[in-house]
Amino acid sequence: MSQTKKDNTEDKILEAAKTVFIKKGMDGSRMQEIADEAGINKALLHYYFRTKQKLFEAIFSRVFKQIFPDLTTFIRSELPIEKKLETFIEKYITLLMKNPFLPAFILKEIHRDPTFLAAVIKKNGINPTEVFAMLNNEMEAGRIRKMDPRELLMNILALSIFPVAARPLVQIMLFDNNKKEYTDFLERRKQTVKEFIFNSILIK
Repeated sequence: MSQTKKDNTEDKILEAAKTVFIKKGMDGSRMQEIADEAGINKALLHYYFRTKQKLFEAIFSRVFKQIFPDLTTFIRSELPIEKKLETFIEKYITLLMKNPFLPAFILKEIHRDPTFLAAVIKKNGINPTEVFAMLNNEMEAGRIRKMDPRELLMNILALSIFPVAARPLVQIMLFDNNKKEYTDFLERRKQTVKEFIFNSILIK
C-alpha cells in the first residue's frame, strides 16, 4: 500500500469516526458503523485502529496538534505572559470554531470516562501543572495579580467554550439563526476574551 493511499484511507476513517461519534457518542458507536461511514470493510478499519479508544485518541491528537504543535515548548518559552495568553486564546477559539463538535462530545465523554479523557489530553502535551508553574512564576515576578491559577484557567476555558458548546441555542436566541452573524461574533470574541482576561489579571 502506497503512503498516499494509506494517508487517504486514514483521513477517511478519522472523518467517518468523527461523524459517528458526534451522533452516538463513544458508547453508542460501533466499529462496523464507522467502517460503513468510511466506505471500507471492518477488517481494514481494524488494521488502522484496533479500538474506538485508539480512534478517539487519533482524532483528538490530530485536531489539537493542528493548532498547538508543541504546547509544552510554548508554555516554557520566554514570551511575555500577554503574548502567551493572547496566542492561546486566539488559537483555542479558532480550534473550537473549526471543530464545533468537540465541546459537546468532550463534555459527554467527561461523564462517561473522565480518567480516559484526562489521559488522552495529557498524552497530547496538555499538562495543567506546566500552566500553573508558568502562572505562579508570573505572579512571583509581579506581572500578574496573585490568584489561584485554576481560576484563571477555568475563566479562559469557560469564556471560550460556552458560545461554541451552546451554538444551537445561542445562534437561534441571540442571532436569529443567522449563521454568518454568529460566526462573525465568535471571531470578534477572540478580542473580547483577551481584553477580559488581561483586565482581570495584569498589574499595570
